[in-house]
Amino acid sequence: MASFGVRFLGCKVSQTDAQEIREGLAGAGHKEADGAAEVAVVNTCCVTNEAVRKSRQAVRRTARSSRAVYVTGCAARLAHDAFAGLPANVQVVARPSEETPDAIVGSVGRLGCADARIGLGRVRAFVKVQDGCGFGCSFCVIRKVRGASRSRPAGAVLAELARRVADGHLEVVLTGINLGCYRDRSAGYDLPRLVEEAAATEGLRRLRLSSIEVNHLSEPLVAAMRASPTVAKHLHVPLQSGDDGILRAMRRRYDVATYLRRVERVDGFNLTTDAIVGFPGEDERAFGRTVDVVKQAGITKVHVFPYSPRPDTATASDDPVPPAEKRARGARLRTVSDAASRRRWAAKLGHDDLVLVDRPGRGYGNDYTPWLVEASVGVFVRARATGVGKEGVRGVAA
Repeated sequence: MASFGVRFLGCKVSQTDAQEIREGLAGAGHKEADGAAEVAVVNTCCVTNEAVRKSRQAVRRTARSSRAVYVTGCAARLAHDAFAGLPANVQVVARPSEETPDAIVGSVGRLGCADARIGLGRVRAFVKVQDGCGFGCSFCVIRKVRGASRSRPAGAVLAELARRVADGHLEVVLTGINLGCYRDRSAGYDLPRLVEEAAATEGLRRLRLSSIEVNHLSEPLVAAMRASPTVAKHLHVPLQSGDDGILRAMRRRYDVATYLRRVERVDGFNLTTDAIVGFPGEDERAFGRTVDVVKQAGITKVHVFPYSPRPDTATASDDPVPPAEKRARGARLRTVSDAASRRRWAAKLGHDDLVLVDRPGRGYGNDYTPWLVEASVGVFVRARATGVGKEGVRGVAA
């Protein structure tokens, strides 16, 4: 029996992939370690050059204390040479996510069948319903490293969700690389129907969606989200740019007018987004339009990414905006984002929300507003807003 440890970098899909590897090793009879482990897995990210750098750094550190290190995930599939020159105990596993757990178990060895339900190690659970992407954004490597869009059978998704709830997770997040592409045609499911049935899971207190493209923000989906009190009234809808010319260069499938029209459907929801600054061709005027659209759409939180050319993409050799300008634009957009967040938080003063406390003194409300409230970790608490801090709404148990 080997002791093992699994860590991930990057998005929530990477987190769910890491969980599947954990459960695969546990099910094969190996034991998860609290500290240094004989066998280590690092599930990597490649969304930016910085993400690849951090992934390599994590692998190098891990190789000092583990007998065998397996490099998995997006960076492993994108750039094998990113992990060249590392110690001989490092092995790159460039497999699709569905094949990776079995590949690692096959290498480490199967001792027999054991209980794979080792817990998520987090308060909320993430259930992957879809993987891959068929879109062709000019800057993105996801289609290369994740492959074509594919969906899990609805029955498997709903069964896993019920199992996570039975294990004590009262909040579940449905996640995928391109969540709106979810289809189980043989069973007659699309994302709205999946949301309806997932929300009805016995014992589930809150259901979230991780991120969805504005093209998929359909009236049936919004209706399904509004119909159930279990579904959180928050959506993360990537914008990337507020300039139509830049959106065309990015090969995004919408223009600014379409984005604004569609997000109007979720009036009252907390709307968050992603934006890229310093994309090739973005000048000060184009960046200013992004700031204007963020304000016009009522977005409260912007995850800002400086443009980073990715290999084998249409813009791989095009990076004309100086790094200092990217940093300056990113700082300005974050300032706008911070101000919008604080306005939403201030509007909650004197009001209550149901907060899931996910770490000591902190949690998130229904609309994904961060709260600072003292309560036991892993429980929902009805909190009343008494103030606004730098990191969220200050509250007390109501």
